[in-house]
Amino acid sequence: MPSLVVDAHAHRLHAGRDHRLGRVAREYKFDGAAAAEAGHGRRLADTLGEYCRITDAATLEKEIMRFEEEVIEGGPIGLPGAVELLNQISAGASDATPGWTIVTSATSVYTPKALARCNIPLPRAGYITSNDVSKGKPHPDPYLAGAQRVRADPAKCAFLSLLESISSQRAAIAGGVVVEDAPSGLYAGHAAGAKVIAVCTSHSRDAIVASGANPDYIVKDLTRVKARWEDGKVVLDIDDSLWW
Repeated sequence: MPSLVVDAHAHRLHAGRDHRLGRVAREYKFDGAAAAEAGHGRRLADTLGEYCRITDAATLEKEIMRFEEEVIEGGPIGLPGAVELLNQISAGASDATPGWTIVTSATSVYTPKALARCNIPLPRAGYITSNDVSKGKPHPDPYLAGAQRVRADPAKCAFLSLLESISSQRAAIAGGVVVEDAPSGLYAGHAAGAKVIAVCTSHSRDAIVASGANPDYIVKDLTRVKARWEDGKVVLDIDDSLWW
């Protein structure tokens, strides 16, 4: 689950370290905490496949389900501003213009459980999980699939305005926009042709900058992003003054 909406990052690390939850790492003899950190934003199938060196599809699926259940037990939480922003977008949404969706590297089993636990509303258009694509982030496939769900062209992101003041720099963006917290997701968003907003909920600003993912904006969390509707399109007001 993207850690700009649901925070499961600490619990993935916990699942790698805890003597009860670290069974996968112990059994396959790898550093679970390191795998959880390196795999942030990637599909668990890709991470566990790499670290566990599992080639049997049924065995890999079993380990994915076990690991995700451990994360759910750890207790994911909703992050600041997430529900408010989604409600702002949903207020003007319709079946023809759903406005937003979730594109996650989690599975179709984990995703609804995590959203329900955190009281995150379900997207009107549904969501994209790791089960829906053959290539996960940093490949563009997940976001291209997400764009189809909301009937948007990720390459057509128009800047409406850029307003500057002494204390802040604000920008309003209309069109398809990717909001991400992990470098792999930032790369995927750009590869899909979208503008990208980086949210520092799992990585520091310095780590995001050092990753070379080059997001168009960096904000502390989703309390710095507001949404409104204009002429049938979602407009995001982004306050990145924290970094200036």
